[in-house]
Amino acid sequence: MKSLEDLKKLRDQAIKTMDMRYHNGGTRIQIGMATCGIAAGARPVMNKFLEEISARHLKDVIVTQVGCMGECAFEPIVEIVEQDGTKTIYAKVSERMVAEIVEEHLMAGKRLDRYMLGTIKR
Repeated sequence: MKSLEDLKKLRDQAIKTMDMRYHNGGTRIQIGMATCGIAAGARPVMNKFLEEISARHLKDVIVTQVGCMGECAFEPIVEIVEQDGTKTIYAKVSERMVAEIVEEHLMAGKRLDRYMLGTIKR
């Protein structure tokens, strides 16, 4: 950086990146990828979400990895954050559960109570 203008450009780019990551106007799927999540199989679960979303051509859905979700015994944990801020947390998610979560929750708007750890309304 050589000037204040360079610093402003860097700031604007960082804001744009954060906005794309956290305020996409759609649904965000967060996969717990701390050590316990990875050990419990979170990476294949994340890959399966990416595969299912791509195969179904879903728009306004992003998949992101996060760190510790705070409940090691329930890993892999998947948190789905809706556009209105409602969060649904699925526990002990396996690859075989992903297609059902995508179809029922993301496409049909029905939460799958049998897989849920909880729901937080904004």
